[in-house]
Amino acid sequence: MVLKRIWWTAIVITALTLVGAACSSLDAVFPSHAATTEPTLTSESPPPPPPPPEATDTAAPLSTPLATEIPSCNLNDEVLAQLDEIEDQVVILRGLQPIRPVELDLLTQDELRQQVIDDFLADYTQEEAVDDALVLALLGLLEPDFDLWNFYVDLYSEQVAGYYDDETEQIAVICGTDFGGPERITYAHEYTHSLQDQTYDLEDGLGYSDELCELDSERCAAIQALVEGDATLLEEQWIRTYATEDDWADLFEFAASYESPVFDSAPRFLRQDLLFPYITGYGFVHALYLNGGWAAVDDVYLDPPLSTEQILHPERYPADTPIWLEVPDLNVALGDEWREIDRNVLGEWYTQLILNEHLPNEVAVEGAEGWGGDYYLAFHNNRSDQGAMVLVTQWDAMHDVHEFYAAFRDYGDSRFGERKTSSTYEATWLGEAGYVLIERLSNQTLWILAPDVETGRALRQAIPFPARQQ
Repeated sequence: MVLKRIWWTAIVITALTLVGAACSSLDAVFPSHAATTEPTLTSESPPPPPPPPEATDTAAPLSTPLATEIPSCNLNDEVLAQLDEIEDQVVILRGLQPIRPVELDLLTQDELRQQVIDDFLADYTQEEAVDDALVLALLGLLEPDFDLWNFYVDLYSEQVAGYYDDETEQIAVICGTDFGGPERITYAHEYTHSLQDQTYDLEDGLGYSDELCELDSERCAAIQALVEGDATLLEEQWIRTYATEDDWADLFEFAASYESPVFDSAPRFLRQDLLFPYITGYGFVHALYLNGGWAAVDDVYLDPPLSTEQILHPERYPADTPIWLEVPDLNVALGDEWREIDRNVLGEWYTQLILNEHLPNEVAVEGAEGWGGDYYLAFHNNRSDQGAMVLVTQWDAMHDVHEFYAAFRDYGDSRFGERKTSSTYEATWLGEAGYVLIERLSNQTLWILAPDVETGRALRQAIPFPARQQ
């Protein structure tokens, strides 16, 4: 995906964990607050959970080792005992046995914010963020001058509750503050990530690393949805099984007073995309769980999903795998003044997001459904400060390509203005946005966006279309 993702598994911002990630469980408790959460664009949503049960007494803890304390600040004995108890409870619910004790990185709130900024953005330069914003602008999702880098800084500084770092294998925990319901369910979520990592090795076993995700962000978006959906379902079960009356009271109070100005002010597609692995990932994992319990979820780690299409449509996992298309080199066609700023796979989820910028949700969902595979290339001319892009998409069936082509023509009319030419196989626009072509051939479509007709035609002549499969 073109949006820069932070591939630690996983940062849990309070906004996302307690409002977005666990919305499927908390919606039943906080219906007025849940309405502020951005919905996902999927035709399949998990069934609403039953009303929360009465608070139950916590089960007796198992004899698992105590968590290791890192002496940057202190947690009192009562909180440490709660952490150990939550770990035992998560083991009971999830059915994964710890191989080793998890280490805690004990930080104050300010230290945690700073560590998030330093570590999460250490390998993401402002220049890379500028290029990402340019790509997203070509796709119609952002303004080209959107300050994406500072947005991330602000977002990941906003009320961070904790996270699991699969590189250091530590859980960052805030000390020096109250340890109530929000902190307890956050720890249950994060300890689940530790068990996932110990059991399946997120980086080497699942290929969930910065390097591999740069090469195939669509696959990594699917894995992230699996990992976060798993932890979110566990979090829901923990709330229903082990949350105390005090936990419920804390969560009610949190929901009534919570504010997330950075997240709330973000462009809509960003809010939807940030919540995708939690909410839609929950739907994917929940569907697996209903069919075979946690054993069915565990099986997926041995054969991880490959696309957001499989996450959006759990019934299509694992049979409906993406089609890989041959990607041409178009730099020669554009000339030396142009540089390639991105190449990757868009996927069904981002196709939905793009269409939904100018079309109703249901039209965007239908237009993106039937996605089979794609590639996109994005370019920028530093001298003229102009961009160009190419997207080739293959569709599962002829009715799917027809639906996308029809949806895109309406999208184009809304975004680019009146069509210059139009037929059942090709449409063009020419205006302030530049030259735009959408072409349909068999079960593939080609979208070209260029600053002028000359550049657009040069790209068209250089693109093998229909594309060959790898």
